[in-house]
Parts: sequence; C-alpha cells; structure tokens
Amino acid sequence: MTDASIQTRRAHPVWQVAKAVLLLVVLGILLSLGTWQVQRLHWKEGLIADIEARRTMPPVPLADIEAMAKSGGDIEYRNVTAQGQYLNNRERHFFATYDGAPGFYVYTPLQLADGRYLFVNRGFTPYEAKEPEMRMQGQLTGEQTVTGLARAKLTGKPSSMVPDNDITKNIFYWKDLDVMASSDGLEKDKVVPFFVDADATPNPMGLPIGAVTIIDLPNDHLQYAVTWYGLAAALVAIVAMSWLRKRDPNATAQ
Repeated sequence: MTDASIQTRRAHPVWQVAKAVLLLVVLGILLSLGTWQVQRLHWKEGLIADIEARRTMPPVPLADIEAMAKSGGDIEYRNVTAQGQYLNNRERHFFATYDGAPGFYVYTPLQLADGRYLFVNRGFTPYEAKEPEMRMQGQLTGEQTVTGLARAKLTGKPSSMVPDNDITKNIFYWKDLDVMASSDGLEKDKVVPFFVDADATPNPMGLPIGAVTIIDLPNDHLQYAVTWYGLAAALVAIVAMSWLRKRDPNATAQ
C-alpha cells in the first residue's frame, strides 16, 4: 500500500469518525479512572478518620463490643476494657517484628468471670524471650484489668504466601483464633470470637511491650487521581496540537 493510498484512507470520513470515537473512549476511560480515585480518596479519608475516632474514644465494656459483633457491627479498633485472670501457661506466640527486631506477640487467654476466655495480645517479646521462664516478672497473676483495641477474627489465611502455623512449636504465622483455642484445649463456644490488643500499660521488666497494633492504611489515591487526570489533559493537548497543525501547517513553526 502506497503512502498516497494510506493518506487517502485516513482522510476518509469513516476513518475520521473512528479516530474521534477512539479518542473519546480513551479520554472517557482516563477521566473515569481519575474520578474513581477521587471517590476512593474520600472513602479512605473517611475510613482513617473513623478508625482514629474509634481508637481515641473512652474504652467500653467487653459486653458492649460482644453485642456489636453479634449484630454484625464493625468492632475493629474499638477501645474496650475487660477483667479476668491470665492463663499464663496457655499463651500462644505469633511471629512478628518490633522496631526491626524479630520476636513474638504474646497471646494469652484471659479467663473472664463467667468462665469464658478472651485472647489478649499482651504485646511483643524478643525472640530470645519467647519462653515464659525468660520473663517471669511479666507473667501477671490475680485479677487483671485489660484495656486495648478490639480486633476481628480472621476468616482464613491472609495469603498463600503466609506459612502454615506450627502448632507443635507454638509459632503462629497468622492469627487463627480457632486453632489458638483448640491447641490450648479451650472449647470453641467458650472463647470470645475476637481478640484484644492490649494498650501501652507497662508490664513488669517491660515485657511484653504493649500497644503493638499496626494501623497502616496507605492513601495514595490523590496521586493516582492526578496521574489519570494528567494523562487525560495530555491526550487533549496532543489532539489539539495535531488539529492546529492540520489547520495551519506553519503554526508550530512560528
């Protein structure tokens, strides 16, 4: 096909209409993606504000959070308080890092007055202090009051990349509440169906280190929106320059 025939085909009205439709479709997609990111930005800002409000509100009794969970409410990061006695001989260990150091979050069942159990993430202990005898002063006994953030029970392994929990060695790579309970010999129907991350109230000798809840909600939606809208603007500019060039071939050379 010669250059002349290509030019002739491109000048055909059908070809011109097809190009215009394609440009409009692409422009529409770019603008839609930008608008979607703006909507996501507003949603994420609202979510961050909601979580911040929850975690800074005065703690409420455990019974209130349980009632909310039963009614299908969102209990994540709500400040809660509970009373009971720690079963220190039944703690479970979740592999984690703290300030770049490897170790474990110590999950200990708190036996409530009604005989049920609440798994409390008491905080971080270094790898070498995994075993309770290495931090005996932190093994609190007697009636305790725990304040912290409610954390919902996971419905399954977060990712196939996460290793399976090693029950034999008491090392958990994901927080499987049912297995934590069963490996402790606790009846499922007697275990509160969510966790509590203990606050920064210091423990004897500093271990475990409380307040280890990680709240990390990346909010890059504004950057993405600017990118999509910028591409849309660039497309419009290119089309406009091309149109001006065709109208006046000398315009770009002036």
